Amino acid sequence: MKILCIGRNYAEHIAELHNEVPDEPVIFLKPDTALLQRNMPFFYPDFSQDIHHEIELVLRVSKNGKNIDPKFAHTYFDAIGLGIDFTARDLQSKAKSKGLPWDLAKGFDGSAPLSPSFKPVAEFADLNNINFRLEVNGEVRQRGNSGLMLHNFDNIISYISRFITLKMGDLIFTGTPSGVGPVQVGDQLVGFIEEERVLDVAVK
Repeated sequence: MKILCIGRNYAEHIAELHNEVPDEPVIFLKPDTALLQRNMPFFYPDFSQDIHHEIELVLRVSKNGKNIDPKFAHTYFDAIGLGIDFTARDLQSKAKSKGLPWDLAKGFDGSAPLSPSFKPVAEFADLNNINFRLEVNGEVRQRGNSGLMLHNFDNIISYISRFITLKMGDLIFTGTPSGVGPVQVGDQLVGFIEEERVLDVAVK
């Protein structure tokens, strides 16, 4: 099982971090040890003082595929969940300033909380119009809609599969909207798809 992630997939998020708009999807991976499941708490690590939340829709890959044509890509995922791409922003900034990879800033243990359940694709009326949001201590911090992605689900699936074979059970984090920010010990992070509460993570 692989955790594949898309960076810089929402224009407003690119702007808030003062990044360049990429010509193609930005891909990075997290190890399976990054997964935080069953709404288990996230324990703030001692190697960072600036962990940020990034809420994302997550695709569950349902069959193996390589060099997938975009018109068939929708048949390669069967459900959509919600995840948080926790990012050690201080580690990331340090690595970027030296022109080094920032794997540790994204892939540390517990950096990928995942909703306990996924909604079948058939339950969505329009995959290009899915609302989702993150509340921190009851306050809305991030709002997103799949229609605002620079690269939609089908294009993401197709692009990744040119380089990396997709396998059943792989997870694809599809990018975060604007509003990312730091979390603190004691915070309660709650994620919604439409109005359904699907993710609940305490920071300890």
